[in-house]
Amino acid sequence: MNLQQITIEIPEKVLLAEKTDAESFGREILILAAVKLFEIGRLSSGRASELAGMSRIEFLLNLNRYKVFPFASELDDLENAHA
Repeated sequence: MNLQQITIEIPEKVLLAEKTDAESFGREILILAAVKLFEIGRLSSGRASELAGMSRIEFLLNLNRYKVFPFASELDDLENAHA
């Protein structure tokens, strides 16, 4: 798998407020981005799990931590089919 590196600048005060280091915060940002992109339908659960650096099952099981329902799009499709 080819990887691309993206650099973002985080104010040190943010790291201090979060009581974390840059590496841990960067990891959390990747997971948050993966969760949000999955939630809004931009990434499949498989691609989002790759971005988050975890297995698909692990990713789906962790969605509850972020208050995201793993099958929201499927539920929407079912609701719209019966409307």
